[in-house]
Amino acid sequence: MMDDQAYSVAADELRQFIEQYEQLEAEKKDIAERQKEVMSEAKARGYDTKVMKKIVALRKRDRDDIAEEEAILEMYKAALGMG
Repeated sequence: MMDDQAYSVAADELRQFIEQYEQLEAEKKDIAERQKEVMSEAKARGYDTKVMKKIVALRKRDRDDIAEEEAILEMYKAALGMG
């Protein structure tokens, strides 16, 4: 009898985890769709969405990391006669 109860509790808990994960997946899908809509609107108004996405990525990063990467990029470009 105890094993049946333990199994039932474990199955209920597992089901809850699965359902929570599925709910998060659905929310993630909704958010991705809303992000697409925002970018579509921006594009319709003449903004370059490719550049906007790069800015979003940069805003997530540490300023020192960005500065270091830009300095290295400039050094490499200069070495190749591109800058």
